[in-house]
Amino acid sequence: MKAISIIKKNKLLIFVALAYLVVFVISPDKAMKSVGNSVYYLVEMLQVLPVIFLLTVVIEALVPKEMIIRGFGEKSGFKGNLLALLLGSISAGPIYAAFPISKTLLGKGASISNIVIILSSWAVIKVPMLANEAKFLGINFMIIRWVLTVIAIFVMAYITGMIVKKKDLPVDSKKTETLEIKEDYCIGCGLCAKLLPEYYEMNQNKAVVRKVPEGKDALQAVKESIEKCPSKAIILNKEEKTP
Repeated sequence: MKAISIIKKNKLLIFVALAYLVVFVISPDKAMKSVGNSVYYLVEMLQVLPVIFLLTVVIEALVPKEMIIRGFGEKSGFKGNLLALLLGSISAGPIYAAFPISKTLLGKGASISNIVIILSSWAVIKVPMLANEAKFLGINFMIIRWVLTVIAIFVMAYITGMIVKKKDLPVDSKKTETLEIKEDYCIGCGLCAKLLPEYYEMNQNKAVVRKVPEGKDALQAVKESIEKCPSKAIILNKEEKTP
């Protein structure tokens, strides 16, 4: 039973090992070349991933959640899309390095659409790649390909954001409080911003969340502001948090 459990947990690794074994039997030369390529990429990963994981720790510990929400959150709009495009375009390293960073950004409040833009631009329109593309294929080819690719990325991000929700993604079981204001319900009275300017502010005659409450005292103060909201537009939710 223990052996079966180990096999189930390592199905992919066992499948790859069997594939290599079959290739060694059929074509030893190609098998040796495949092993060499695998070792090359494994060494590359060992060099890149420690830096990436360090960067995710920095984002998690030093970048405020409200900054990520403002820049890449659901309500960041087209500005957030452009920031995501810029971040993916100037990022360095192979595409697999983008996944742990994307997971961290999701946990800090980034929208799924903007994560799709970051991943896609990281993969196909990074600045060094564009420079080489212009060198070998010409500037006109590069520009047209870039424009069409960006359009496709934005369309794909919008569709993915409509279909896939954060609750569908694998997350840890840790709960966190999130503060939300229903824009359709808000009457723009400004009471919440007057009571707790640290957590609310007015934007175009609508209240918006300025900072996510942390700590028992902050949560209690926010709960009191929720009770005093005349239109009941403020909601305090519990959601899964990605570490």
